[in-house]
Amino acid sequence: MQNTWEKLLEKIGVVKTYEDAAQNHKTYTADDETLRQIVNCLGFELKNIEDSAQLLQKIEHKRWQNTLEPIYVVRCGHIVFDAVVKADEAENLKLCIFQNNKPQTVNYTQQTVENKCIGHSEYVRVQFMITSEMLPEYYEIKLDTGKNTAYSVLAVTPDRCYVPDVLQQRRLWGFAIQLYALTSARNWGVGDFTDLQNFAQMCVKVGADVIGVNPLNVLFHDYPENASPYSSISRLFLNPIYIDVEKVCGYKPEYVDAAALKVARQSTDIDYTTVYTLKIAVLEKIFAKFVAAPQTLEYQKFEKYCINAGVDLDKLATFQAIYSAYHDKVFGGWHGWSKELQNPHSPAVSEFKKTHKREILFFKFLQYVAELQLQEVYQTIKECGLKIGLYRDLPVGLCKDSAELWAGNDLFIKDCGAGAPPDIFFPTGQKWCLGAFNPYRLKDAAYLPFIKILRAAMQGAGALRIDHVMSLMRLYIIPDTSENGTYVYYNFDDMLGIVALESYRNKCMVVGESIGNVPDGFIDKIHARGIYSLSVLWAERWNGGGDFKAPADFPLHAFCSVGTHDMAPLKMRWFGYDIETMFKLKMLDEQERQNQYKGREDERRRLLGALDWAGVWPQDKPRQGDCIYGEGYPNGIMEAVEAYAAAANSAVYLAQLEDIFGVEVLQNLPGTDCDKHPNWRRKLPVKIEDYAQNTDFNRTVGIIREKRKKS
Repeated sequence: MQNTWEKLLEKIGVVKTYEDAAQNHKTYTADDETLRQIVNCLGFELKNIEDSAQLLQKIEHKRWQNTLEPIYVVRCGHIVFDAVVKADEAENLKLCIFQNNKPQTVNYTQQTVENKCIGHSEYVRVQFMITSEMLPEYYEIKLDTGKNTAYSVLAVTPDRCYVPDVLQQRRLWGFAIQLYALTSARNWGVGDFTDLQNFAQMCVKVGADVIGVNPLNVLFHDYPENASPYSSISRLFLNPIYIDVEKVCGYKPEYVDAAALKVARQSTDIDYTTVYTLKIAVLEKIFAKFVAAPQTLEYQKFEKYCINAGVDLDKLATFQAIYSAYHDKVFGGWHGWSKELQNPHSPAVSEFKKTHKREILFFKFLQYVAELQLQEVYQTIKECGLKIGLYRDLPVGLCKDSAELWAGNDLFIKDCGAGAPPDIFFPTGQKWCLGAFNPYRLKDAAYLPFIKILRAAMQGAGALRIDHVMSLMRLYIIPDTSENGTYVYYNFDDMLGIVALESYRNKCMVVGESIGNVPDGFIDKIHARGIYSLSVLWAERWNGGGDFKAPADFPLHAFCSVGTHDMAPLKMRWFGYDIETMFKLKMLDEQERQNQYKGREDERRRLLGALDWAGVWPQDKPRQGDCIYGEGYPNGIMEAVEAYAAAANSAVYLAQLEDIFGVEVLQNLPGTDCDKHPNWRRKLPVKIEDYAQNTDFNRTVGIIREKRKKS
């Protein structure tokens, strides 16, 4: 029985035993009840483990119950797929391939590769091999058996993702920024799309070619303080808080609450409620004038945008309107709505849309304006000639109380959330509570939901960061009622193929955020498909925690940086303030705290040794002391660290403004909410207009440019 249970888990792709990536590499065995729970959350029915044999047999028979699979993801040099038909139909099969409903002339061979008797009927699995050349693209399969016609999707993928030619010739550099954190003399207390345009123009002047940004996706309209860009309500659309209201057609200064604007601008951290409420109030006044003149050219452009954005925009706007109507009346988000409203296709939702047309139209208007301004950013980047340009970020999941889950709840693993087991950077593990695609429902949908979010993020961007890229292979899933979880596997080859195809179609290179529990051989596999990895200085150490690697030993096919938004900036890390923050929040006990401090002392010692060896200390700021116990911040260490990391062999280096400006606070502390730590609220201490006069900025830029020029 136990053997059958383990076979079932392996067949479904649920892991029983796994190892974390923390310092001591512990091995975990998930308990059977948690495993059974996850099996059921994936859509299978298993009341008792003793019933494993029946479920295993049912799964193994499934392929024989459908003529074609929903989609076949193949490589352009090896286009092979199969079909299941009755034995007496095998000789009369007629295969047709279409692209955009246009028939394609292809040559193919077919052969029977397997037979199976089910009941009183004999079935065969026929393998087709297309011998004609086919370009990477999506095609439609039509298979006529003589009695029935079956349809499927054929995704012909390139061997590798798109990579700009310039990366074959030179190493590039740029900045990794949090857009919301940008400060300027003109913004309303949060970075916006105009700031991003101005930042791009600054990049041209200093020689930077890449701008990495946080996810720009839409968050909760009614709860602006839920500010995590990695917990959006839709990865298809934009966060209206980034709109520069003063640039919106129809804006008038008298619309603005001057007192509220002053508060928003002067707050030390971002006051999301004040900023968002202020912007929405002005946008509502602009909208009132806008809809009153539907004959204008601008309104016609808006209507065209709504048509092109289609049903996805309609569902988002409807969700937001319902949510806004009930958020102060019903507890529990959309799961607390009436059953009728929980179904986006119900008569109740249709009736709501009739009675709330204006509210729904307003939410569409917000997306229209945000999209217009983002397109202006792309145009500015193009005019500036940045070699890669905007490097966008695709979150691994999204808020479970989201429009995406409401609109397609069956596509996600039910009653579970994504997370991560302990690793060297986050020793207590992470429970993100994010909605994650169900690998089986995703394939049933021909991967279209995944394709859509890739396209939304790639369109216009030069590069895309896939957050926690290991999720293309496996994702750590935790039932809502538990603190314990395990890994669920996805169809890795299919997911890689779809990413490669969308990268090729959108001319957008792909970078995988690969920090944490990375399976053996995983990096080699994504590199083989042209996906660049992410490299951070703190992880580039021999044997995990030994000496720092020399810049020449950093990975070539990678985007390199000193740290990430989830890690303490350089100065904070040096002093160990992050360790103390976690201890005060009871994320570490006293023993773990002392272990962390000892590890940090060793890190300081090894870092100083690496900087000495590389000879990267500024000539006018030579090494003067150790400060190994965090008793001081060595003069010149920021510039030395930037020089060391910028000299890395990696294709792209990304500098972080928090490091350059000596920030001593975290942008995000994983595992905490804003009631414990002000995540996603930290403003940068220097305004964009002042970068050109900032000594630290100018010295660092000069160092980076020099190091990136050298081979």
